[in-house]
Amino acid sequence: MPKAMITSLQPDAVEAGAEVLRAGGNAVDAALACAFVQTVVDPVMCGVAGFGAMQVYMPGRGVHEIVDFHGRVPAAATPDMWRDLILGETEDGFGFVLKDAVNDLGYRSIATPGTCKALAEASERYGAMAWGDLIEPAVRFASDGYVVRPGVHGYWTAPDTPGRVRVRDRLAFSPEGRAVYFDGDGDLHGIGRTIRNPGMASSLARIAEGGADVFYTGDMAARIDADMKAHGGLLSARDLRDYETETNGPLWGGYRGLRFSTNRPPGGGIMLIEMLNILENFDLAGMGHNTPAYIRTVAEAMKIATADKDNHVGDPRFHDAPLDRLTGKAYAKDRAEAIARGEKARVERLGPAEPRGTTHLVTADREGAIVTMTHTLGMMSGVITEGLGFMYNGAMAVFDPRPGRAGSIAPGKARFSSLCPTIVFDGDRPVLALGAPGGTQIAMGVLQVMLNAIDFGMTPQEAILAPRFSATSDAIAVTARIPRYLCAELEAEGYRVARSPFSYDIASVHAIGFDADGNPSGGADIPYGDGMALAV
Repeated sequence: MPKAMITSLQPDAVEAGAEVLRAGGNAVDAALACAFVQTVVDPVMCGVAGFGAMQVYMPGRGVHEIVDFHGRVPAAATPDMWRDLILGETEDGFGFVLKDAVNDLGYRSIATPGTCKALAEASERYGAMAWGDLIEPAVRFASDGYVVRPGVHGYWTAPDTPGRVRVRDRLAFSPEGRAVYFDGDGDLHGIGRTIRNPGMASSLARIAEGGADVFYTGDMAARIDADMKAHGGLLSARDLRDYETETNGPLWGGYRGLRFSTNRPPGGGIMLIEMLNILENFDLAGMGHNTPAYIRTVAEAMKIATADKDNHVGDPRFHDAPLDRLTGKAYAKDRAEAIARGEKARVERLGPAEPRGTTHLVTADREGAIVTMTHTLGMMSGVITEGLGFMYNGAMAVFDPRPGRAGSIAPGKARFSSLCPTIVFDGDRPVLALGAPGGTQIAMGVLQVMLNAIDFGMTPQEAILAPRFSATSDAIAVTARIPRYLCAELEAEGYRVARSPFSYDIASVHAIGFDADGNPSGGADIPYGDGMALAV
């Protein structure tokens, strides 16, 4: 029988998931235990007041579903409430910059969260272990303490980014944040320090005992509602009570004889399908990995998909995206021919990149079940209700403040995100399961790992560690390990190349590959953060 496996960004969370697999839990149980610990040990990347998407593949039970739990616009919002506050848009397209950062920090930046409900529903539908047992490791880490790791601390102390509030300032926004994450001198706790969060421990223990109802309709919901009212927030008890996740079959794509399942809008799977459809028309292996020709070709596919997403893709309950055209082979061939002619796609931006606060996990059990899940706070709001310990999402930052567009604000609407938990199949046999955090760079990181594995025959770990690049604007962003002499050829063709100071950047992909007998091979984005893969 094949081994079970789990891979993710935070070793403490990976260990918690592995312990569940060792105890006989299935892939869903392991994913949930891992996710809850992630909310404690990486508390601005994700949380119970966040959102995300989860792909669940359980062939033994005939289950293959995508659970969508995106954040939704609170009922008190109006389409034009921020129209006169626009200062610009981030270059990578991950949000709008408004006067006083009203959409980015504080109580009005919070969308209705879905994470807590989605994890509870997944446990009830697919899990084998008791709900409370899956949360217990997270309660223990919050109560007894966890050690600040380099990847987490690096994110907390990242340099300023144009138009965005620093992560440090988000952590310091609420009194409880200052008490938990800063020392008596007002300095952020450093690497190796132990952090205890009694408020979060209490909240998680109550959710473990009473289920998601505590959060959405119980006394915790009442406390959230009172805090929002006291500080002018948009979120209300009604929004929490009315929130529902969505479960659908996956969106399917094909590439070089393989097929892959991913998520539907408002998730980023549509971008992945469009880019791979375009790139299937080129001999990428013949071009050579990360040569100027390869980078130019892949970057143009990225730009085309980004522009199409910006103009056409949003919450399908509010906006009718041309799904068939954007995922069609004919449209892709037309766009590929334009790339071959040397045409350059344009990505419109309003003007004045952004840290990405998200995390991902992949699990596989001995019975062949797979879970690939991305969950996030988006750009975290900084808000922590006194005594509750967890931070709320800042998902309102990505909605378009201009009325009448695919991503415009509307009550109940889900924001678009690049989240694209994906499984690749050879016939009916899974060969690769993957996903990533990274804001607008998620689909770009997942795309390149798929290309590395499929076109260049790399193992999951090799595919993840290879240097990456991205084009979500008219510039091509490259990591520091792509040589300058290659970039010079792109610049000679008229491209603007933005060089990252980091050797590992452009999302943080985690993956599990499978051989013909179902044996797993894990890949973790170790240098980007603190990623780890464990076989059980």
